[in-house]
Amino acid sequence: MIKIKVFNVLLLLSIVFVFVPLPSQANASPKFLFEKALQESNDGDFIQAEKDWSLYLNENPDDAAALSNRGNTRLALGDPQGAIRDQTIAIKISPEDLDPYLNRGIAEEALQLWDDASEDYKYVLKKNPQDVSALYNLANVMGSMDNWIEAKKLFSQAASSNNSIAMARSSEAIAIYQLGDLELAEKKIRILISKYPLFADARAALSALLWRKGFLGEAESNWAAASGLDIRYSDRDWLLNIRRWPPKPTSDLIAFLALEDR
Repeated sequence: MIKIKVFNVLLLLSIVFVFVPLPSQANASPKFLFEKALQESNDGDFIQAEKDWSLYLNENPDDAAALSNRGNTRLALGDPQGAIRDQTIAIKISPEDLDPYLNRGIAEEALQLWDDASEDYKYVLKKNPQDVSALYNLANVMGSMDNWIEAKKLFSQAASSNNSIAMARSSEAIAIYQLGDLELAEKKIRILISKYPLFADARAALSALLWRKGFLGEAESNWAAASGLDIRYSDRDWLLNIRRWPPKPTSDLIAFLALEDR
């Protein structure tokens, strides 16, 4: 399975462009069209990518990788139902491939189909218990279902993996915060900041936690860093529904910001 990865990288180079004539889409080889659609997907050109994946699939309807990738582009274009349909067909064609289950779970989360998403992630974990994406995504689903004990457990497993990501470690600490162990949460957040000083999520979480503990001055300094890195952390709806912080840290941060705005 080929996954779509989108990169926002700007390179300023002194270059000479060499233009190579490309075959028309009507006469394009399957390999050319697949690679073209994949490049468009990676470049974030989802409208054209969706068209080219569809053109490719007209001639190659049983290509599970192409179906899953078109599903990803449809989700990026705001069509989670279409994404679920593509991922489901990809699963029927290639049931041993785990990526379409993960991708379908993400589309199901977009529709708040928590039980369906949970089932897909659990299937992936049954086959590969160390899959960091499935652990992290399932933890988010558990949080959305207000099961923060289970969410914390899953975030911890994702954070302890050899392939762990900083957001998993931050989410683990914030779940611990939600469950009331402020000392352990603070310890984990500070360790994370020491390694990633420009990580807005950890800075914002520490701001909320320090305000909760009564350390207003240090909360303000951490918020100055967090807001300079990512202003979205001042948006309660974004925190709860997109970033999906737990309610207690979210309420603490918003209360702290309300004090700051006076």
